Amino acid sequence: MTGRQPKDALLEMLSQPLSSSGLDLEDVEVSNAGRRRLVRVLVDKDGGATLDDIAAATQLIGGLLDDADTLNDDPYTLEVTSPGVGRPLTQPRHWRRNVHRLVQVQTHHSGGFTGRIIDADDAGATLDVDGTQRDLAYADVAKARVEIEFNRRRPGERAKPEKE
Repeated sequence: MTGRQPKDALLEMLSQPLSSSGLDLEDVEVSNAGRRRLVRVLVDKDGGATLDDIAAATQLIGGLLDDADTLNDDPYTLEVTSPGVGRPLTQPRHWRRNVHRLVQVQTHHSGGFTGRIIDADDAGATLDVDGTQRDLAYADVAKARVEIEFNRRRPGERAKPEKE
């Protein structure tokens, strides 16, 4: 695949096969690691990718890479993983997968705020911002990221009593 960046070629090559296996291709990173290339593929799905999903994706991607000339037959190391919680929310599916999570949002026009995602669809999300519901169109979002909460309770879960 001459004249194209390996990342672009890999995104095109891997997207449909991964989708057919129930996974979303989130990103591909290609970097040099000595004489080899490091190919990092990030996959996810609703409910989160399991270790079995990652193992199956690794076999699928490895077979596709071995059969293609995308990396010009250069030796490579393949790493398949799911994105961490600190990744940016850039697609409607990212918002949907993080309903009930706390997010930090920067908008194009009105600055930033922190809120909990109540609901999300293809056009935008509804957040609880300090007890007030706020509708947010994705087009208004400059940047958004999940905030890490160490003592987060799930909806309907009661606080554990203090130990004496």
